[in-house]
Order: sequence, then structure tokens, then C-alpha cells
Amino acid sequence: MNDNTNSDPLRRPVAYRNETFLDGPDARGLRILSEYLEPLSHFRDQRIQDTVVFFGSARIHEMGPMGRYYRDARTLARLMTEWSQDIPGPTRRFVICSGGGPGIMEAANRGANDAGGKTVGLNIGLPFEQRPNPFITPELSFEFHYFFMRKFWFAYLAKALVVFPGGFGTMDEMFEILTLAQTHKLENKIILLLYGTEYWDEVINFKALVKHGTISESDLSLVHRADDPATALAILQQSLTKYHLEPAAERPEEPAPAIAKSRI
Repeated sequence: MNDNTNSDPLRRPVAYRNETFLDGPDARGLRILSEYLEPLSHFRDQRIQDTVVFFGSARIHEMGPMGRYYRDARTLARLMTEWSQDIPGPTRRFVICSGGGPGIMEAANRGANDAGGKTVGLNIGLPFEQRPNPFITPELSFEFHYFFMRKFWFAYLAKALVVFPGGFGTMDEMFEILTLAQTHKLENKIILLLYGTEYWDEVINFKALVKHGTISESDLSLVHRADDPATALAILQQSLTKYHLEPAAERPEEPAPAIAKSRI
């Protein structure tokens, strides 16, 4: 009898086929590990070296009151993908990645799809059943149970973050990356671009944080700003070239994916 059958009532299934055990609290470590290993396998198979992550509200729709942000995200993702596809090498560079859902996430995946590029969706199972949008590359569409493992993959492949108007989730993800950058916990430079000056200046008063001494004046330099796709593209191209393309000629080529290294 092999491991694939369990017709003998005296024999228990092997542990890795025991669904009762795998779904229980004692196998939580295995479930967490699987949310690291399974995406890693796909990223290697698809030769994804690194990503540009788009954050933003799931509630912004193409024809809604803030629809211009949807349209701009789609345009910027398309332009970024067209540019990145011309970068020579055996791996795919600066692949557009989103949280996999609707709104700005959909716009980002859609724009990359418009350009014929690969695009990543890191979806999360939520009570209101956020579903993956249809523009994600099927081999790069992932479903996470653990928020922190989803955040891991946002941060550890990203070379740039583009943050469109959003709510709690968008700000949570943005400030986590800002904290890592501020405290120098990542070796690789991550470019953070806030898109939509009017929105972000109304929602977050960064200058007040400096005024009250809770951040340094120099911390403001961690954030770039843009209000149109052309400006955003120029900032991303310049920064990604400076920090991640030009230095590549000076060091041995890394296997994909080029996981961002922690300093701890």
C-alpha cells in the first residue's frame, strides 16, 4: 500500500496528507512556511527578480469620483512595464505587483497586462471575500491567509512602492516600509513615491511630525511625490537605474528572485 491510499483503518495517513493535523493549531508553522515557499517557487519559475508595488484603495473605481487615480495607476503601470521589458538580462525586472484586489490594485495589474507583461497579485482572504482581479498573471496570483506573510512578499521583492490614495490598509503598508527605510533595516534601497499631493497633504501632515520632533527633517527625503504618470515614471526610472541597474555591473549577478536583505 502506498501513501496515497488509506483503505486500511489501522493505518493513519502520513502527516503531510493528514488534513485534520494540517488545519489544526499544531501545524500553524507549516502553514506559515508554505506561504513563503510556494510563492518563492513560482517567482523562481517565472524568473521574477524584483517588483514595483502599487498600493491604493480598493474603493477607487475607474468611473468613480476619484477615477483619475485609477486611470493614472493603469497608465503608470503600463509605462513602467514597457520600460522594464527593455532591460536586458535573464530575469524579469521591476514587475508590477499589487494586493490583487479591485480599485487601484486592479488598475496596476491591468496596466501591466495592457503592455503584455507579467504582473503579480498578492491577494488576502477577507470576510467580505476580496477576489483576485482578472488582470493578474495566473502563475503569479497568490492567496494568503496571514497578513504578515503577504507583507513579507510586498517588502522583500520590492525595489519601489507607488502609493496612491487609500485608507487604513494602504497607510499600514506604507508606514511599515517607511519605518524599515528610516531605521536602515533593509540593505537594498526602496524608492517610495506618494501619488496625489493634494490627497496626501490633506490626510497626513508630515511637516507636523517634524515640527513636533517625532521624525527628523531628513526623514522627509524618504518620500518622493508625483501628480501625473509622466513625472512618476521619470522619478522611478531615474531612481531604479541609479540604485539597482548601474550598480549591477559592479557585482555578480544574483539569482532570481533578488530578495531584499535585512540588516539584522
